Amino acid sequence: MNVEKQHFGTMPDGREVWLYRLTNANGLRADITTYGGAVVRLFAPDRQGKLEDVVLGFDNLPDYVKKSPYFGCIAGRYANRIAKGRFTLDGTVYVLATNNMGNHLHGGNRGFDKVLWEAEPIREADSVGLKLSYFSKDGEEGYPGNLQVTVVYRLTNADELVIDYHAETDKPTVVNLTNHSYWNLAGAGTRDVLDHELFINADSFTPVDETLIPTGQIEPVGGTPLDFTTPTAIGARIDAENAQIRRGGGYDHNFVLNKPDPGAMTVAARVHEPTSGRVLEVRTTEPGIQFYSGNFLDGTLAGKYGRVYRQRYGFCLETQHYPDSPNQPNFPSTVLRPGQTYRTTTVYAFDAK
Repeated sequence: MNVEKQHFGTMPDGREVWLYRLTNANGLRADITTYGGAVVRLFAPDRQGKLEDVVLGFDNLPDYVKKSPYFGCIAGRYANRIAKGRFTLDGTVYVLATNNMGNHLHGGNRGFDKVLWEAEPIREADSVGLKLSYFSKDGEEGYPGNLQVTVVYRLTNADELVIDYHAETDKPTVVNLTNHSYWNLAGAGTRDVLDHELFINADSFTPVDETLIPTGQIEPVGGTPLDFTTPTAIGARIDAENAQIRRGGGYDHNFVLNKPDPGAMTVAARVHEPTSGRVLEVRTTEPGIQFYSGNFLDGTLAGKYGRVYRQRYGFCLETQHYPDSPNQPNFPSTVLRPGQTYRTTTVYAFDAK
């Protein structure tokens, strides 16, 4: 096991950006940068033990700064969407940036994906990791409260990338953090993900309007193209004649995870890539997961190894509270108050069969 530190670039204001390489006892490797806390590379073995980079991203800092569609980053202060960039908390209306179809997306114009995180390497008996910290000032991007955020990545000898999220505030605020990695278990940039077989442990989802904001309803997935309760190829129904599929341009939906108790650590999703045999299992304490099928990748981005990212060359499984929860009283609350601790955990576990 090892943790290595490398220079990754310099910000326009002169601040240094670092890349930390985590390697477990089996050779599984994750490269994580202090810019946006992004997972830049993750090498996982296939059924023959061959390692391949399975996350989309860039080789250099300028590309992340100028054109990244949230590749591998920590998304916040509120991941996903808030309708019309506003919410009311304790009688006060807060106005946020509208950076996506008239709505607020992934923390706004300068979300957690675009800030520099303080880093501290971690070495433990069965894992190596990286502790990332960021202080988000009261009023940053329109959010109330000074928010101290800690995100800890751990690469375990069980071939798991474990992500622990913590936050505390001095004023009532809203928080929803996730990791926004784009996965391709055949190898990043090699081809599309339509043959990946996906299971999502969710009997229902939150349908969206034309701007991808939840309507407030919770509907069953049964009988729709969003039913992944039985493993199904991502491409099998991705172009189905269905209003939800049309609005997302494919899949871009929050699934309501089946939970024995709120906050229980449960399997959220499992993906199998049949050619390589790679399997990715996602476990989380969060109540929801956003499945996004890379619909807006369009071939204009050249990523690592000179490979061009075309439509549906990656998929995201973002564990989360539901989108627009601050405006949806029937959704699980994302309010964090002084004296409380925001705490969630997500595990990305790798295998091959």
